[in-house]
Amino acid sequence: MKPGIRQLVAIACVIASQSAVAAPLEQAKRMHDRLAGVPADAATLTQMAQLIGSGNAVAAAQLAINHPDFYRTTLKLFAAADTNEDQDVFEPLNDYSATVIGLIRDDIDFRQVLQTNMLYVGDASTNAPSYQSTNNDHYLYLDKQGVDLKTHLVARSQSSLNGIPDSAAAGVMTSRAGAKAFFYLGTNRAMLRFTLMSQLCTDLEPIKDTSRSVDRIRQDVSRSPGGDSRIFNNRCVGCHAGMDPLAQAFAYYDYQFTDADGSNGRVFYQAEGTTNATTGTRVQPKYLINAGSFPLGYITKTDEWENYWREGRNQALGWDPTLPGKGQGAKSMGQELANSTAFAQCQVKKVFKAVCLREPESNADVLQVNQITSHFRGNGYKMKQVFAETAAYCIGD
Repeated sequence: MKPGIRQLVAIACVIASQSAVAAPLEQAKRMHDRLAGVPADAATLTQMAQLIGSGNAVAAAQLAINHPDFYRTTLKLFAAADTNEDQDVFEPLNDYSATVIGLIRDDIDFRQVLQTNMLYVGDASTNAPSYQSTNNDHYLYLDKQGVDLKTHLVARSQSSLNGIPDSAAAGVMTSRAGAKAFFYLGTNRAMLRFTLMSQLCTDLEPIKDTSRSVDRIRQDVSRSPGGDSRIFNNRCVGCHAGMDPLAQAFAYYDYQFTDADGSNGRVFYQAEGTTNATTGTRVQPKYLINAGSFPLGYITKTDEWENYWREGRNQALGWDPTLPGKGQGAKSMGQELANSTAFAQCQVKKVFKAVCLREPESNADVLQVNQITSHFRGNGYKMKQVFAETAAYCIGD
């Protein structure tokens, strides 16, 4: 072999060796940027690259997840869109998004997001204004000061903060921010619709089922809209037959303004032993509005809900057969939603989009989502593991 050729072969070997080192390093950089939103320090980057190079990309992702900006930025954006009807990711931090962040940080079974009595607030060391049930000043301060949410969030009971009884506390659904967005005016159906969108990744249109019984559809839904009963039977029934029996779980909740201009307000729950002056029961007046549209329609008298979608085409959402499919109040209804297959799949799909920066598209993507979903359900619904496994899968993107 001529010397010139030997030199070329040696150079090629060096380049190949450098490329082999560079690939894990570049992958580590990309992984950290996506999970934390900021570059890694040199020591962390080196350790991540070594882990990736040795075939342990999940452990590398867990190092990135330890960065404060995973909580302060990535998880804040992950949760923010679910806290408002416009689905704006730039919504300021609030008790809804802070609670999502806290549950993920503490590796708490994420099904609690729709059932727990906990809300997360900044600890005393932040010097933030104390949590108020009527405004968002506490979280605006944490946001503005860029407080480390990994370190300075603590759990408090909704009972102590908002006066919601433990039996009526239903995670983010009964947070102040959740109430402001989805119990505000209306008929409380919005809370169910947007919870389906954010936590089961479906809107009402894809799950319409006109085969369900109409016996729980409220009086405010005309049976002949525009004088044509076919519209009711072919369109309205599809959503309302399943939605109204579930949304009855929110019959005792409202969002009440506490000032004249409507800028501040609080979540309200009609406690046991009290009645609403208008309805004479614990049911809020919004459940009885427009009764003249169809006087023979269902009249809401309690917060007893039932899931009519356990039968028919929406069995595909994967309802838990060990649960009764009916109950009283938002907490038990939150349990019904959170134990569905759709809930688990939705969390994984949302993480996939946040980390991989795209929707699952290929057969390989779908298989990976299903595998991570299986791990998620089988290992205590821990969201940090979902982020780590997803980041490891998308390492080459």
